[in-house]
Amino acid sequence: MATIKDVAALSGVAVSTVSRTINGHPDVSAETRAKVMDAVCELHYVPNISARDLVQTQVKHLGLVIRGAENTFYAPIVRTIGQCIDRAGYTMVIDQIEFDSDEVAAAAALAQSKRLRGVILLGGRFDYNPEDIASIGVPVICCCTHANQFGSLDESCYSSVAIDDEATAFQATNKLIELGHKHIAVLLSATDDHSISELRYRGYCRALREAGLTIDENLVVCALDFSLEAAYSGTRTLIQNHPEVTALFAVADSLGIAALKGLHDEGLIVPRDFSLIAIDGIELSYFAIPTLTTLVQPQIELGELAVDTLLSMLNKEDSTRHIRVETHLRKGGTIAPVAS
Repeated sequence: MATIKDVAALSGVAVSTVSRTINGHPDVSAETRAKVMDAVCELHYVPNISARDLVQTQVKHLGLVIRGAENTFYAPIVRTIGQCIDRAGYTMVIDQIEFDSDEVAAAAALAQSKRLRGVILLGGRFDYNPEDIASIGVPVICCCTHANQFGSLDESCYSSVAIDDEATAFQATNKLIELGHKHIAVLLSATDDHSISELRYRGYCRALREAGLTIDENLVVCALDFSLEAAYSGTRTLIQNHPEVTALFAVADSLGIAALKGLHDEGLIVPRDFSLIAIDGIELSYFAIPTLTTLVQPQIELGELAVDTLLSMLNKEDSTRHIRVETHLRKGGTIAPVAS
């Protein structure tokens, strides 16, 4: 059986660094965390339970692994999850990881080291396999992601609560089409990221096809890992190279806010000259000038349903659930009929 020293040797760090990484200390860099967690997975290392936990006969810990913790969309969800877990008499244990980190490895390590009863994955991938979930060893619910569109995991192995990303993107793009826009660009992280960008890109493409409009790859603006700087500069480049474009669908509010500044700095007045719509409904987007038009996700409901579903699994009331929640359109002030 692998030891913590084996993990340290394979990852090239000190034993104390491995310990801090597994226990979620914030002073570990993303690069080091990734090396350690890769070693944990490769060696199938199971951390020792601390002496303090051993004396507890009934540990009531629920884990929350947040992938892309800097994402402001998650803040109300995390707060709600914490409140619901506390009311249920459990203690929440959080691990915040980078956008490109492995949430499965983090969840598996957390479940072992903190003796979790269950775990919520917030902002996970969409390509899990049975081995991934089995490695965690406790009931799992994916919040804000359905988690199986690109993987081989059977739906009976986990639970989820999320919007229908493709259908919501279709709705957003179709709103622009209804206003007469025919040259509509899309702003996303990547078209093949096996995550929300790819799913929302599918909805965008389906809306264009059903309207008889051309899907032009030159109108796809990529902001890898949801970089705001890339979204801003990409929007400016789009306007400079494609003056025929009159509307933009941003797959996330954060990208939409960056695009709004890019449009302003190119001399365009929104929505008189250009329309912009997004998805999420983060609080900051309400205070943009003009207020961003967006399809709002019910963040509080997502958090409440995630905890309720996990507790039902733990209490054997349900095996698994897959819940789809609805968005609603916040009209805002960034869309208008295409100028004649």
